[in-house]
Amino acid sequence: MKSMTMTLMGQTGGIITPVVISQKTIIIIYGLCALTILAAFLYAMYLTKWVRIQPNENTAIKHISGLILSGANAFMKKEYRILAVFSSVFAILIFLFLPKPVWFSDNVGKNLVMASVYLLGTLFSAVAGKIGIYVAALANARTAEAATQGIRPAFRIAFRGGAVMGLLVVGACLLGVMGVMILIGDATVLLSFSLGASSLALFAKAGGGIFTKTADISADLVGKVELNIPEDDPRNPAVIADNVGDNVGDVAGMGADLFDSNVASMSAALVMATMLDGGIGANAMMVFCYAAIGLLASIFGISTARVSENGSPTKALNSSTYVTTAVFLLLTALTTYLYPGFQWRIWGASTAGLLVGVIIGLVTNYFTDGDFPIVKKVAHASKTGPAFTILSGISYSFISVLPAMVGIAISSLVAYTLCEPLGPGYGMYGISMAAVGMLSIVGMIISNDAYGPIVDNARGLAEMGSLGEETIRTADELDSAGNTVKAITKGFAIGAAGLTVISLLGAFISEVNEALIHMGRTEELLTGFNIMDPKVFFGILVGASIPAAFSAMLILGVEKNAQRMISEIHRQFDEIEGLREGVSGVEPDYNRCIDIATAGALKELIPAGLMTIIATILVGLIGGVYAVGGFLLGNIVTGLLLALFMSNAGGLWDNAKKYVEAGNEGGKGSEVHKSAVIGDTVGDPFKDTAGPSINTQITVVSLVASLLATVFLIFSIF
Repeated sequence: MKSMTMTLMGQTGGIITPVVISQKTIIIIYGLCALTILAAFLYAMYLTKWVRIQPNENTAIKHISGLILSGANAFMKKEYRILAVFSSVFAILIFLFLPKPVWFSDNVGKNLVMASVYLLGTLFSAVAGKIGIYVAALANARTAEAATQGIRPAFRIAFRGGAVMGLLVVGACLLGVMGVMILIGDATVLLSFSLGASSLALFAKAGGGIFTKTADISADLVGKVELNIPEDDPRNPAVIADNVGDNVGDVAGMGADLFDSNVASMSAALVMATMLDGGIGANAMMVFCYAAIGLLASIFGISTARVSENGSPTKALNSSTYVTTAVFLLLTALTTYLYPGFQWRIWGASTAGLLVGVIIGLVTNYFTDGDFPIVKKVAHASKTGPAFTILSGISYSFISVLPAMVGIAISSLVAYTLCEPLGPGYGMYGISMAAVGMLSIVGMIISNDAYGPIVDNARGLAEMGSLGEETIRTADELDSAGNTVKAITKGFAIGAAGLTVISLLGAFISEVNEALIHMGRTEELLTGFNIMDPKVFFGILVGASIPAAFSAMLILGVEKNAQRMISEIHRQFDEIEGLREGVSGVEPDYNRCIDIATAGALKELIPAGLMTIIATILVGLIGGVYAVGGFLLGNIVTGLLLALFMSNAGGLWDNAKKYVEAGNEGGKGSEVHKSAVIGDTVGDPFKDTAGPSINTQITVVSLVASLLATVFLIFSIF
């Protein structure tokens, strides 16, 4: 820790006074964290049992729900088998090169620890995805049946099903980070744990996103546009694959994604906190304390989620989020007041991050919710053809990026300015705590997000189970709210990733300086990056191009796979007698479409993610640490912009389609509806494949850069 303190002194020219608190206080805070984790797990078990005992008696729905679960498990099994091989190879590379090449290392054991902790991170992230699949399968059929009785009982089941995932994922995150810190005591090792979570999340989100949008696009284009049949008509061979996709993409993929974001924000904050504290002190304990309070506040917010029989599901979801936010702010203020060494300026930084997260949510809500004018304007533009659907949607989505980007910029500026007077290094620590603050209520956010695919599946099951138009209308209302909160969740996750990677940029500088001190090159310590330096500018240009290329590879993966599935759907309608007419007893070959989506997703998921990692390494080997600093800067800025744009565009087009399907602007089957469906088709890979994968991508490259800092110092052309 002495060298860590020297690192910060080298960065700022100042002297750090370690913030020390008693061992008793550390034990108390760890104990409170453990109790909160236990409470979250027990509450999740109760909610799981409650969902399981809800009525599930419709034979057709039980059969279809079983097909969905079987398809999801089959895909996850194949995907995780591939990712297990990839993770094992990556772990070997980590052992060979991190924290320094093993042939230069005087502590081979630390290389082994880094590799082991990386694998632990991948395991935790994988479990987060599997939990989501299991819970969604429990809840979707029961939600569909409950919709026959109205919004209130259906909402309760869907939200509680989503809440199980929220509680378990965040509890597992806090457990993993705390376990690594207690057992190993080195915050730098947490970066390896975070990389494990991030790398698996990157591929899980990309693979799940390609799967789900392959099926969704194919089902919509052939079913709605060509044949003019309902969205979830059981005659359509792609409908089961579409529902499977909701689980592997929006549930498993997003669960792993938000697990990764939370781990990354805590890891970056703890790396800086332990440097400031000279070990485990007040600043490190603030990270754990605030994370535990966020989980506790989420438990409280989840328990208050209610909707009346004629109420709005969107308002109910937003209301519980506001309750969670208020409880978090109150409890963190109380602990900051009670514990000596906890700083009010740091509380202010975390509050700034959280409030900006709420603002990003409100902006996203305005641009994607069917109750607001933007969605209605895009639906109205569809009257003049799909070109205007696309043009209006793109334009409004670009506008929606501005307040979110400004919000991220302001929160980082406020956090830095608030904490900088506390001493050297506190400015960047303040930004990391703003990210922790923004993700503090992630338990509530994941609950809202997992609610979305559950009600989406329930809507399909209601139609395929012939539960009647009124039930389908109720499910549509629940699904529309799900689209809105999913868009809000994605904006929230992207904003948090922005703050996290800014703090990871600070962690990268610290890791470089740590390595320089060990190498005796103290005269070369980094204090920042000059954009007029040709190496830095080289990195900026390359880094700025990566999110665009990454997105293109994923969207092309969806496009190629969807082409194959559309051909298969046409074949089945042409060759299976009675399928087009809906003859009783005639079923399509659902498994064939599931197999096409699976094979294509697994083929396409590795290249895009691997490209970003290889690009980071090549930039470092060519231009050294200065080029990597520029690379991260360019990657962060364009990555955030594209991620926010695509996420909001997809949500906007989706709800414009649903607004038309509710009977507006001509209703279902009209030319306006077909234009809106085309807009939704374009938006599908935007919001569910490329957009949410970008924030994981920028986290991964930031972690790779930090962990390979020593390698880039030893080996680089320039």
